[in-house]
Amino acid sequence: MNRAKEFLNASAKKSFDLKHRNIIRFNMGKYNVAFENGLKQFSNLEDLKQKVGSIKRKAIQDWDKYLLQFEKQFTENGGEVFWAETGEDAVNEALRIIQSHAGKTLVKSKSMTTEEIELNDNLEQHGIEVVETDLGEYIVQVAGEKPYHIVTPAMHKSKEDVAELFNKEFNLPINSTPEEMTQFVREKLRGKFTSADIGVTGGNFLVADVGGVALTENEGNGLMTTAFPKIHIAIVGIEKIIPELKDLHYFWPLLASHGTGQNITSYSSVFTGAKKDKSESGPEKMYVILLDNGRTDLFQEKEQSRALNCIRCGACLNVCPIYKNIGGYTYESTYSGPIGSVITPHYKGFGVFKHLSFASTLCGKCTEVCPVKIDLHDLLLYNRKKAVETSKNFMWDTAMFGYQTIMSKRSRLDLVKGNMANSSLELLMKSNWGEHKKMPKVAKESFSKQYRKSKK
Repeated sequence: MNRAKEFLNASAKKSFDLKHRNIIRFNMGKYNVAFENGLKQFSNLEDLKQKVGSIKRKAIQDWDKYLLQFEKQFTENGGEVFWAETGEDAVNEALRIIQSHAGKTLVKSKSMTTEEIELNDNLEQHGIEVVETDLGEYIVQVAGEKPYHIVTPAMHKSKEDVAELFNKEFNLPINSTPEEMTQFVREKLRGKFTSADIGVTGGNFLVADVGGVALTENEGNGLMTTAFPKIHIAIVGIEKIIPELKDLHYFWPLLASHGTGQNITSYSSVFTGAKKDKSESGPEKMYVILLDNGRTDLFQEKEQSRALNCIRCGACLNVCPIYKNIGGYTYESTYSGPIGSVITPHYKGFGVFKHLSFASTLCGKCTEVCPVKIDLHDLLLYNRKKAVETSKNFMWDTAMFGYQTIMSKRSRLDLVKGNMANSSLELLMKSNWGEHKKMPKVAKESFSKQYRKSKK
């Protein structure tokens, strides 16, 4: 079975999973309230979105210049930069760095880029212990799952689900409260932070003029990941580049408000290299791996390249009616929802993932909420156009030819009897829209025939 068919089957199943629907509705509801409150801090939100979108577009347009500027500044600060064309290159480079420092244990702050290249699985195959330190990431790691959402990895789990998981894995009481479970994880991770050889982070932004990796998070785990281990490795997509440090003044509030509904995230840091003095806290050595992995291919697309402006706030997922019904795992990709449907075919192979371009109602809500003014619903249409142009579907082409032939003349349309139309629609429903919807019955004769009879 191909991925498109698997996607349709999984979507039909998940859409009627009432437990999943109730959990997502509850968690999304809390986000929606926070989101509306978070937007109240802005006196003119649209002007700010326009400004930030303009900064990001300029950065991507000239990203070769800004990336080289970042490398120069970061290297002058004592760090080392490596360029990874593929995910495999990035993993191999990270592994080389870790092994060169005899690393065996690794703590990692939340990073979708490392999820994209499946860093955990690859390092564990070489005997390296990898521990997620974000609470949501830690929950899904313990459960043997992947992140469900760009910002909130365990959104699909209720507090009862987590209590049951921790009871099974750590023998915590089955009725543990969220506060008790959080305290347990905090105490468990503290020992991991202080003993880890390597700390790995992603990066929300690469700041060109200072050669800095900007990281924002709410739990302090990002700071702990970089404060205790002697080695800090940041793996960051090349599209995260922005021109100047002062630009963060505009990006931080928009990312916080659209991601979690906060005025500003609890911890925001800019790492420009290792510590300069032995008395300081922080790593003795810092490396940055700049990841391409399909990004320059996407850059070649005239229209869809605008998706590279994304700051990964997750707002488009939270408003998407498709995402809320079929869930994050149905996409079978690191990036789900509208933004994932745009970029995944270009990152992981258009021929395999082009079906995601159709995973949208095109309602435009994703475009409306985007803090950097990406017209996502338009980009999905461009993807659909490319999907049609780059593939041949005999059944579809035959059906369209038949449709065109029949609809081009009234006399041909009248030849299609009601029973034939009902059988065709029933087959279409079962193959494309599942078994939970019913089509109205078509009359035995066309309206024109009935009208002519009524006039006799």
